[in-house]
Amino acid sequence: MATERPVNFLSGSPLNRLSWMRDSAIFLDTLAASPKARWVAFQAGSPLTAYQSSKSALVAFPTADVRPFIGEAPLFGQGKVKGERSTEKASVLESARFFGARIVFIGVLESGENDFGRIEDAEAAANALNGSPYFSVDLTDEDQSAVDALLERARAAHPGANVSFAEPRSAIRGMTAEDAATFAVGRSMLDWNSRNRFCSACGQPTHSVWGGWKRACSSLVPWADNGDRKPCPTSKGLHNVNHPRTDAAIIVAITNETNDKILLGHNKKFPGNFYSTLAGFLEPGESFEDCVKREILEEAGVHVYNVRYHSAQPWPYPSSIMVGFVADADPNEPIRTDLDNELADARWYTREEVLSVLNHADGTNISRREYKRIDDNINGQSNVANKNGPPPTEGADAQAASAQEASAASAGPDPAKIDEPLFRCPPMTTIAGVLISDWAHGRFPASPSANL
Repeated sequence: MATERPVNFLSGSPLNRLSWMRDSAIFLDTLAASPKARWVAFQAGSPLTAYQSSKSALVAFPTADVRPFIGEAPLFGQGKVKGERSTEKASVLESARFFGARIVFIGVLESGENDFGRIEDAEAAANALNGSPYFSVDLTDEDQSAVDALLERARAAHPGANVSFAEPRSAIRGMTAEDAATFAVGRSMLDWNSRNRFCSACGQPTHSVWGGWKRACSSLVPWADNGDRKPCPTSKGLHNVNHPRTDAAIIVAITNETNDKILLGHNKKFPGNFYSTLAGFLEPGESFEDCVKREILEEAGVHVYNVRYHSAQPWPYPSSIMVGFVADADPNEPIRTDLDNELADARWYTREEVLSVLNHADGTNISRREYKRIDDNINGQSNVANKNGPPPTEGADAQAASAQEASAASAGPDPAKIDEPLFRCPPMTTIAGVLISDWAHGRFPASPSANL
């Protein structure tokens, strides 16, 4: 069977998620006990990676290495007492987890054909799988000395590599497509579990069920002591569990009808002379096409039409789906950025101008320091603490960089910087970069209006 190449980075996961088996604690525990099981670790949303020669790879541990964090079996289907498996039948106990670090079963990397026709015997089905089960584990709240010991083990296994919890936006640039897709689901699911530790209906703690893919109100477990509290509203109806949240957003390549100009914007949170396609979140009660028209009007004061779908990309920062579109607009319509005040600038560029940027060595180059600045700006932070110490561009390195910048300023223009790109735009690891590149290289179909 031919392999389909995903359009956008972070999509096209190689893992079979086996969603229909998530409610089986025996199945998941058997997978976790397999010598083929692998665990990818995160801390505060940052993946543990091994970086060497411009390549970045997720560090994957066997179960024994993460045992100090995840605890002893059962890992799933836990009961009231730590170390005991629940024998009671209830939806809020299906592959439930009450003790140990946050973990999620994210799928199996298959190495051969698998027969899923007979799954009555969960343990036998798990043992018969051809492939490596993958889990993600959150070390954010774990003992730092134990985390440091795990880091040393990883460094010994990757000699010569920089093994660390990497800034998540820049870390993916050197990853394989397979690692990037695994990172996307692992990060998003751990983040969702971390953000939903209390029931939105009654305020009581929630717990993980279905291998980390659902959360249930702990007031509903058979041994809960609810006193005089009213039953949680989630005890009835189809909303008896909390499902993972994915925030839908649109992102648009806006062109003129003759398809030789594109509208790009400079967000106030972007570094330097950085321009990109325009984007925004879907609101209740509107279609994607409605959202495209509203967002572009709000951000650039421009009316768009002929909205058509391009592609989509999961965006795990923390958990969005970027739905890409192409739309037309009149370049003679005045641009205004004072409505929602999100953009510092928006302007039309010609194909020749965009191609000059894409063909420039630094046209789509964003440093790790700039990625961190973007992340801090989005999170409203000027300086984010890192449990593993400052990133390479902070501390003494930052002082050295400042000294170099001061020296360069006194010495006059740097000849190496004279040939800078007209502007910079996103790399091809982002759907924004794909949209811009596809347009610049003539891969967009002509506007429907062009045939009228």
